[in-house]
Amino acid sequence: MDRSNSAIADSATLEDAYHLLERALLYYDGRPVGTIASLDPRAPAENYRDCFVRDFVSAAFVLLLDGRGEIVRNFLTLILQLRGQQEELEGQQLVPGVLPASFKVVTLDNGVEEIFADFGDRAIGRVAPVDSMMWWTILLKAYVSSTGDLAFAHTPEVQRGLRMILSLCLQSRFEVFPTLLVPDGSFMIDRRMGVNGHPLEIQALFDVTLGAANLLVVDEANRWLFELARRRRQVLREYIRRYYWLDLDALNRIYRFNTEMFGHDIDNVFNIYPESIPAWVVDWIPDKAGYFVGNLGPGRIDFRFFSQGNLLAILFGLADLTQASQIMRTFEQRWDNLIGLMPVKIVYPAIKNHEWRLMTGSDPKNTPWSYHNGGHWPVLIWPFVAAALRADRRDLAVRAVAEMEKRAKKDAWAEYYDGRHGRLIGRRANLYQVWSATGYILAIKLLENPDNLKKLGLIEDDDNGQ
Repeated sequence: MDRSNSAIADSATLEDAYHLLERALLYYDGRPVGTIASLDPRAPAENYRDCFVRDFVSAAFVLLLDGRGEIVRNFLTLILQLRGQQEELEGQQLVPGVLPASFKVVTLDNGVEEIFADFGDRAIGRVAPVDSMMWWTILLKAYVSSTGDLAFAHTPEVQRGLRMILSLCLQSRFEVFPTLLVPDGSFMIDRRMGVNGHPLEIQALFDVTLGAANLLVVDEANRWLFELARRRRQVLREYIRRYYWLDLDALNRIYRFNTEMFGHDIDNVFNIYPESIPAWVVDWIPDKAGYFVGNLGPGRIDFRFFSQGNLLAILFGLADLTQASQIMRTFEQRWDNLIGLMPVKIVYPAIKNHEWRLMTGSDPKNTPWSYHNGGHWPVLIWPFVAAALRADRRDLAVRAVAEMEKRAKKDAWAEYYDGRHGRLIGRRANLYQVWSATGYILAIKLLENPDNLKKLGLIEDDDNGQ
């Protein structure tokens, strides 16, 4: 795409975003291997000069669509090589398949470059990510789909890494099967926010990771893993669509649930008490609309609306056609709450009063309507546009992009925004945040050519979920 002559984008905004992307490229041994998280010289945390697996995704998609797939291949290869840097704690065994959250390139005094990976052991709060391995598989699929380089996916090292990831995801877990159990603060919500257990975002990423089993070389050694992933994905989709879905009809059923029931043929499978329904949700959920709840487990439903999980569920086909349409209707009917003045709010509503202190450990970043507690994240523009296109709501995608263009360049590509409607640049937000800029570029590319969703492998040819 001609950066200065887009039919949809504001040319100055698009050019500025590309300029930030080019300056953010990270080199090792003379080769570009990723992008750093932020170019803000005042970034409070040292690791914003790292390349994060999660943060690089939108930049990688842009590079693939621009015909620069070698950078993505360099990244995919390097991440696999860094697995061996994970430190082993005394008395603890390493889990094969876990990938780093980020890495940095350091030039030593003698001029030699070295790479240091972070598995959460150096992060603030020692947050160990669960989603890095999942985003890596999504990028692998995108690389193969856009370049046709299936031979790379079939190399022994990539096959070994893919088997490790799938084996780790398919291990038996406690609590509820077939969802994936994760600790709090281990994905995009990287601080304590009470989403431990089975958060929706991880279930959506889990679903597409299971689909990556199609890249396995199916021989006698791998056939069991391929078949297990295929079956698990089918069961997962049925499970999420049935138990995570909330609309007015489902809310009425929950409101009238009987509790403390035993046996197989009962409605209240998880023993949810109607008294646990928060007051806000009754009047907030629109008619003829719905969404996937943020979390579900024994005796517990997290009724909050988590944007990333719902958008990825539409994009990857985890939501069926009717559900996809109703989720986008929720965005449309609750635009001020979920989009506001800077797309897209990460979670609604915020945890307020004394509860936010108890749940977050008084984390000052997560005061009500800030950061992960109801803040607005510009990077979410690309999954919003992708989901809107998938659900045949291009009008909402165009509207959201237009809203972002009013401020993104002027505000120097802020990391996140605060306030009920995103009116304020985040109090502790970095400027020149690379995924804010690349998320915008990617959104424009998807609007310009919706077929790019298939080119990146984000829509699967054999996806019958829709």
